Amino acid sequence: MAKTRYTSADLERFPYDGKRYEIIGGELFVSKQPGWEHQIMCTAIAVGLDTWSVATNRGATAGAPGLVFAEDDDVAPDIVWISNERLESALGPEGHLHAAPELVVEVLSPGARNARRDREIKLGLYSRRGVQEYWIVDWMKRRIEVFRRDGNTLGLAGTPTIDDVLQSPLLPGFVLSLRDLFARLPGAH
Repeated sequence: MAKTRYTSADLERFPYDGKRYEIIGGELFVSKQPGWEHQIMCTAIAVGLDTWSVATNRGATAGAPGLVFAEDDDVAPDIVWISNERLESALGPEGHLHAAPELVVEVLSPGARNARRDREIKLGLYSRRGVQEYWIVDWMKRRIEVFRRDGNTLGLAGTPTIDDVLQSPLLPGFVLSLRDLFARLPGAH
């Protein structure tokens, strides 16, 4: 039996039901509405990135933007940061990005399937499509996996944990205390 190959056009037919529908390599991925911890992490990271962006006027931060690389690669990452220069050419008239932002952040949701999607499938997609840096936030283990472009691929550059600060050569002067970040989680005090 032939496997269905999904496209961006198929996404238009799915209901607005609180689920996230994404297509990677023509394969459909459906996620439940994220939980509280996931959203707290997304908000805190987006605020930190946006505060830095406003202060430096170097780019913009967005939560869950449509990122349409191709008809069969259409995703909604948790957070992206894109430079002003890249944004001009990447933003389509419908309000979706059609080229890689410099930074993509995915916050893990519980479950092996979700972890596989973010750690393997999306890592491969972002690597192939030219993302410069990819952060996978594991709020359950209180760490972030940082992947940076090394030639043609994204390679693991480090895994800062709760006693570290997160910095990036993409974002000169940006500093995020992971202790402060993870302190926002319920029961962290």
